[in-house]
Order: sequence, then C-alpha cells, then structure tokens
Amino acid sequence: MKSRKHNRLRRWLALVAAAAALCACVFGSVASGARAGSKDDDRGTKDDERVSKSRDKISPDLRALMRTRPDARVSVVVQQSAAPGVGLNLDALLGLVGGRVTRRFARLGALTVNLPSKGAEALAARPDVFYVSPDRSVGVSGHIETTTGTDQIRTQTLVSLLGITMTTTLDGGGVGIAVVDSGVDPAHESFRDGLGLSRIAYSRDFTGEGRTDDPYGHGTHVASLAAGAGQPSGGAYTGVAPRAKLVNLRVLDSQGRGTTSTLLAALDWVLQNHALYNVRVVNLSLGTSALDDYAEDPACNAVRRLVDAGVVVVAAAGNCGKDSLGNKIYGQIHSPGDEPSAITVGAANTFGTNARDDDTITTYSSRGPTRGSSIDMQSGRYYDNLIKPDLVAPGNRVVGAAAASNQILLSHPELNVDASKPASRRMMYLSGTSMATPIVSGAAALILQANPSLTPNLVKMILMYTSQPLAGYSTFEQGAGELNVEGAVRLAKMVRTDLSSLTPLGSPLLTGAPPAPQTSIAGQSSVWSQGIVLNHTCATGSELMTLYQRVYGEGATLGDGVVESGGVQSLDTSEMTGQVVLEDSLLTSDGSTLASGVPLLDANELINGTLLDGIMVGDGVLVGDGVMVGDGVMVGDTTLQAQSAMFGGDGTACMR
Repeated sequence: MKSRKHNRLRRWLALVAAAAALCACVFGSVASGARAGSKDDDRGTKDDERVSKSRDKISPDLRALMRTRPDARVSVVVQQSAAPGVGLNLDALLGLVGGRVTRRFARLGALTVNLPSKGAEALAARPDVFYVSPDRSVGVSGHIETTTGTDQIRTQTLVSLLGITMTTTLDGGGVGIAVVDSGVDPAHESFRDGLGLSRIAYSRDFTGEGRTDDPYGHGTHVASLAAGAGQPSGGAYTGVAPRAKLVNLRVLDSQGRGTTSTLLAALDWVLQNHALYNVRVVNLSLGTSALDDYAEDPACNAVRRLVDAGVVVVAAAGNCGKDSLGNKIYGQIHSPGDEPSAITVGAANTFGTNARDDDTITTYSSRGPTRGSSIDMQSGRYYDNLIKPDLVAPGNRVVGAAAASNQILLSHPELNVDASKPASRRMMYLSGTSMATPIVSGAAALILQANPSLTPNLVKMILMYTSQPLAGYSTFEQGAGELNVEGAVRLAKMVRTDLSSLTPLGSPLLTGAPPAPQTSIAGQSSVWSQGIVLNHTCATGSELMTLYQRVYGEGATLGDGVVESGGVQSLDTSEMTGQVVLEDSLLTSDGSTLASGVPLLDANELINGTLLDGIMVGDGVLVGDGVMVGDGVMVGDTTLQAQSAMFGGDGTACMR
C-alpha cells in the first residue's frame, strides 16, 4: 500500500515536471533575479551574486509544509525572474496541479497562487520563476517634538537676495506620507488642518473588509505620531510633520492581522500612484518573521522597487528583543525591516524626559543581525547577517491618537490617556518599534520639505550621520544612534539641489562650510554619530558629509560602497571616496561617535553567512527566526511578541 502511494506521487510529480518544462518556453531566456531592471545594472549584480545557481527556490517553511502536508492547500507568493511588466502565464501548469492565480502585482513582478503545497515544486522548476514562499501573516509590530529636536527647526528664517527677512514653518506641508497599516480614523481631529479640513488625501482598503477606518486602533496611533496635528491636546501631542498629507492604505484587518499579499497590493499601488499624491515616504509599522534571504523575500523586493523609484521606506525593526523568560536575544529583525534599502527603526525609552542623558534602548526592541537565509544545495544555509536597525527613536509608552471604539483600547482601557474626552479628541498610549517608526517617517518628511531634491539614500545617510549614539548599547541594538531631527534638517538644507546620476564621485556635497556635528537638546549638547551603517560594517569620516558618494544616487544601496571578498571587507573606491573609513569591529558605544566604544564583534565575521544560532553576542544569544527558545515559544511569532510589547511596553516613567 505504501509503495503504491509513493508510486502515485512520483507519477504526479513527473507529470507536473513535464508540464512545467512545456510551459517554460513561454519566456525562453529571461533576466535573472527578482531585482532586475534597476537604474544601474552594475549595482544590481551585488545582490545577484548572493543568489547561487544551485539555491533552493522554495522557502524553508514552505518546503517543510510540502514534506508534512503535501495535499494541504496553501496560498503562495510567486516572484518572477523576468522584469516587471512581463506577464507570468501559469494557467496550463496550475490546471494540472489544481491551483489558481488569486492576485497579480504587475509592477512588482509577483503574484499569489492557491494550490496544494506539493505543487510548489513544479512552480519552482520553471526558469521564469525566481522564488516561491508562503503568503505569510503580517502583524503590527508633545514630548516627542522636544526630545527629538523637532521644536528647534519648526520656524525657519530666510534672508532674500534683497535683504528681506522671511520666516517659514517646517511641518511637512506638501509632502505625502503613506501609512500602510490597520486604517486611519478620519473623524479624529489630529488629521484636520487649521480650517477643519481632512489631511487624509486618499484611503483604500486591501483587506476585503470594505472599510478604511481603524477598528483595530494601530494605524490611527501610528499616523498621528508621523503627522498628527496638536489641536486635540493643545499642542502637547503634536506629530513630527503635522501638515503632511496622509495616504491611508489599510492592509491589517479588524484584529490587526494581514498577509504578505495585502502588503504587496498596497506597495504596488504606491509604486503606481506615488507621484499623483506626492508620496515621498512610506511607513511600515508592521512585519513578519524574516525567514528568507532579503534578495528572495517578496516584501523586501517590493520595498527595493519603491526606493529605486525615489520613495523613502521606513520600517519597524520588530518587538522581539527578548524571549519569553525576559532574556535578551539578538537576530530578530523582521521583514521587510531586513531589506538593506529600507530605513529600519528600533525603539528607545525616553522615560518621559526631554533630556537624553537617561535614554535607553527598550528591552523588547529587536536587535540585529538579520537572520533571513537562503539554502544552497551544495554548501548549505547562508544567513544575511545584516546590521540592523539603522537608528532608533522614542517608542515606549508614547501618546498618540486613539481611533473611535478601537479594539486595542476596548481590550486594554488602561492605555487611555483621558477617557473623559470625546472620541474625536481621545489619545492613548502604545509601545513598540511600531511607534518609533512613524516618528522617523515624520522626520524624513521634514527633511524632504527642507530639501525636496534628496534621494532616499541621502535621507537615510543624513538621519544616521546626525544621530546620537547612546552609551552602553551596541550597533546591533541602536544602529547609528537615536534620531536627531534638528541636526538632520540642518544638514539636509545644506545639501546641493543639483546632484544627479552624472555628478562625479567626490564632488562637493554641500553648498557651504559643513555644519558643526553636534546638537543641543533640552540644554544638553551631544555629538553626532558621524557615521553610517552599511550591510556588514559601519563607515565613518567627514567625507560622508562633505563629498558626493555614488551610493547616494537612486538605484543603489549604501552597502554597495563595500567590496566583500576573501573573508574581508574593503572600500569600493569607484563608489565611495578614499578617506571614508570602514570600521573593523562593531562596537558597544561610549556615547560619542560611531567610531568610539568597546569592540563587540569583528565585522568580517558577518560576511560569510555562517554565524551560527545560539552563540553569545555581547550580553545576549543570537537566534534565527523560527528557532525554538526557552519554554518552546516561537520567537519568530510576530503576533505574540508584538502584542505584548505594544500593550505593555517597559514599565518605566513615560510621557504625560
């Protein structure tokens, strides 16, 4: 009986393989790699080299399902090898395996398919299919103006050529921020301008529930931190960019849950419509376990396409910085925060004070390195090991807008700031990297208002270079340091507006003398990090600020300035100028620049992809997504960890 069952399975697979070979002629020779079609093909090869010809084109979790439940129906995301815009015709094959296409994302070169799990083998056998992975679940992962330095740059004074002094307000006016989340409550006064008109320029639902408000309550809070007006609180809880226009893209349902396919649908919409609504920033305060190599992850590939199109994407690091027993762990950055081109944000705890001398990293903020991986059939598993987050921002017990009758507040009334206020003015506490992320998105909007010519890579560089490292925390915990809006805007205003793909490497980046690399916040002066986080190391030096680096252009990532060969990293002098310094070690900061502190790990240990789960990194343990930790809790379970951090946070003093 057993042998007959296996013979039927073998005959079925043979039939499917034959059909796959027959259908493959539709494309013939296709471009390799889901990231084909970037603006600079030479720069795309660095990602292509990561993908071995002998790699498994099926994600590990889908492969496991195929072994244990081959007949179980599953929704998968299929990424094509051909450039976006070229259709992927699977009809003949899917007819044989009992599958069907459920959604297409033409601009992203991807689609979702429902089929028996064993049918994924036939899909992966096609040369025009790049990667197959499950349509995974996606979940959420006043004082702010002062402690980030935003209040210092609100009023800008300009002197015209005629000597006339003029003042303008830097508040995100004219910049669009797409909030991809659980919806936004349009009735909340945080989203109205001075005339009482809504600043929500567009709303769309991708969940199938047919509504764009926020019954869950996460998206409204997130949107208010990025762009909430201060009217409901008398200015106490003003967002970073209170006059920015909001684009509300609802991908999380009434319970705060979503899928990769709903996220892809929203990002595909942004790719098509960003110019129409001047969407310069996309906020992703959500995520899922980073199982796949970033170059194969469909959400990461969608983020890369947006960044290459000139859109800044800001993503949450995740809330998995500790296990179920409270022990510190590393390696839990979530997707799409593990994408190199994204600005990935961790959470700081300000203890409710404006001064920064007591700021810490929250216990739950996810730490690097990233642990997405690919499996090479010949050499085994290869981990990305990217340094993330890129920077941190306030994220513990932060006050923001509360959507009317939202599920979070109904379940946790202790999060209510003032229950006596009407629903349209009510505020609530939430915690997590989900809250830190829109604060950085708002900062990006201010930077782009100050200098609209900036590329996403320049915005990212400026945010990191001007950040303030927190003493006692490593690069894996805080990236370049804590957000400094004052310094970022001051530097952004000095960057030339005539930069282009034709600008020679090493040309002056600034219009005048470089600014002093320090900022005073709440009476305390601190130095900037004066460095940036790359893929597997950090770069420091004044030339990052004073001279044009080719990696600042569109179609590149900052990490393209590094050559990794023979187990060592070196500067690519065709991309970055010779006086930029690559750091040998990752450090635990002493509170000064990114180059100062106590060595934590040799940076070259990150580049061979074999840093193993379970080793000690500083004062914690490195784990990979999906690894069982402690008493059997799955650390990569987004919903479990994000919920606990989001509702409770670190039980310390907080903003009032």
